[in-house]
Amino acid sequence: MRVAAAETIAELDREVTSCRRCPRLVAWREQVARERRAAFASEEYWGRPLPAFGDEQARILLLGLAPAAHGANRTGRMFTGDRSGEFLYAALWRAGLASSPHSERPGDGLELHGVRITAAVRCAPPANRPTPAERDECLPWSLREAQLLVDVEVVVCLGAFAWDAALRLRRELNGPAAPPERPRPRFGHGVESPGSPWPLLGCYHPSQQNTFTGKLTPEMLDGVLARARELAGLGSRTRKRG
Repeated sequence: MRVAAAETIAELDREVTSCRRCPRLVAWREQVARERRAAFASEEYWGRPLPAFGDEQARILLLGLAPAAHGANRTGRMFTGDRSGEFLYAALWRAGLASSPHSERPGDGLELHGVRITAAVRCAPPANRPTPAERDECLPWSLREAQLLVDVEVVVCLGAFAWDAALRLRRELNGPAAPPERPRPRFGHGVESPGSPWPLLGCYHPSQQNTFTGKLTPEMLDGVLARARELAGLGSRTRKRG
């Protein structure tokens, strides 16, 4: 496996944004950036792979699926520019992990405290469905990122795709001779999977499909983030929903 040689998070982020390893994803992210949605016709789209966002001394790592075509692929920040991000950042603020309940764009002053947001796949995929091969092609970026984020105590996996990616990542971090986990930990909301170098905590993805149907409620996400704070040794801190 090709592992990034970056020695700092900032250097890794720069390397990530220039990646062109997956032809299908490169073509799609750039097509979307050219053929903009009418509501954003006057905006300059990011149209590149997404770097992670948040605290470089994070104790909680949030792992998502991939950037949304007209969300993060437009704004250039993870989970920013769509309803999923609105739901997530509001919860991070309530949990005392964000300085604001709103994420608008890079440079808006938003700061994350003790948490960093990344994704299993760094480019926007067609129909929000990256392939397993694209996930594995992105794994070296996640591997180097995990090696550099030495303070992480728990990884919160937003959805089953992220859960599977985190299991692969955990195995890689334990060395090429590490056997697969048996029985394989199954994804579920609130499910915990102990292990080295950190436990996994499952959470339904904050997609509109889940939040509009009530499969994921604010209370459910608040509960996962509260548990993540406990596992990370950050104690409890919750603001009231407004």
